[in-house]
Amino acid sequence: MDKIRIWLITRYQTIVSSIAFIPAFISLGFLVLAALMFSFDLTETGQQIKGDIPWLSIKDPSTARSILGAIAGGIISLTVFSFSMVMIVLNQAASQMSNRVLDKLIGNRFQQIVLGIYIGTIVFTFFLFSTIRETEDAFQIPSLSILLLTVITVFDIFIFIYFLHYITQSVKYNVIIDRIKSSTFEGMKDFCNSTSEVNEETEFAAMSIVRASRSGIFEGFDYKEIKDFLSKNKCSLLSIYPMGTYILRGQPILKCSRTLDDAQIEEALLGIIVSTQESVERNYEYGFRQLSEIALKALSPGINDPGTAIISLRALVDLLGFRALNFPSSTLSGNEDPYHIYRKELSFDALFVRVIYPIWDYGEEDRMLRSEFKLLLEQLSLIISSTPLFELLEKVDKKSNSL
Repeated sequence: MDKIRIWLITRYQTIVSSIAFIPAFISLGFLVLAALMFSFDLTETGQQIKGDIPWLSIKDPSTARSILGAIAGGIISLTVFSFSMVMIVLNQAASQMSNRVLDKLIGNRFQQIVLGIYIGTIVFTFFLFSTIRETEDAFQIPSLSILLLTVITVFDIFIFIYFLHYITQSVKYNVIIDRIKSSTFEGMKDFCNSTSEVNEETEFAAMSIVRASRSGIFEGFDYKEIKDFLSKNKCSLLSIYPMGTYILRGQPILKCSRTLDDAQIEEALLGIIVSTQESVERNYEYGFRQLSEIALKALSPGINDPGTAIISLRALVDLLGFRALNFPSSTLSGNEDPYHIYRKELSFDALFVRVIYPIWDYGEEDRMLRSEFKLLLEQLSLIISSTPLFELLEKVDKKSNSL
């Protein structure tokens, strides 16, 4: 059961970010609504309403089928056209920015809700198709249900009009960059809650090594599972690599303060999250790398868009300004638990070099980018005293003065 639970935890992010997750639930809701509405149609109250308001009642089954057929065909066409536009947006974003931004577009909740409403309308229509049948002396026609479906269809058309506007706005580079920046900032707020900078070298007396059972990206810990392991085995653990590191199968991933047998090593592995995809929610540094990649792609000869690179650089420096004053905790433990998880975290200097220096390497010859580097780094230098920051600022000044 533990392995099943850990498997579900590791797959949770993939499942909830799937483009089919929300539409599936909305479609199920429409199916339930159709069944309830059809049941109401057959009640005495429903029959009375149709008798009191004659124009609500459809007498001819061919008319009802024609209405349902027109609605089904129209909504299917609407769905195909709407999400053909989404595919075009995804292709454009992947080719001109970075493949990594696709998660932000595919996981967009509004797009998934619209898709769910469209599919739900189609499910509603097909359900009503199956209810039109001949009884002993007349045809059974769910007139009130068809009327509700017509109202839903008109609502779908208004959603489509707004969706056209929304999709044209979502393709803008600054909108995508702002989404990545916002999700990275939210991840940092939850993760960077220490009052001191991380210590990259932690003294730790290792008695045994825990090796990865499969290859993948180290995404941190299942905190409940790993804390239970520490309390049960009365030991501490040291993470060898920072989160976001790709670990090969069989390579050391943890050090333990006591000797572990094979069964205990299996238990420790249950508390480690190793996945095939990275997540900003679990690893904020991935958001930094996404923004850096967007800037690098914008500076490539094929794109040559320094304006987008500047927007990404501004977002990065803004996040670095927050990171300069808020530090990730290098240990994890309960309030009264003497056993700890010592996490290896990137210092501000290491993070700065990893995400800012490549942009300078690619764009140092661009006058616009040099000017932005100078303005932003001078402001950042007032927040934190960082050796790599001052060295880069010196390079920027030297490069600007030489031209």
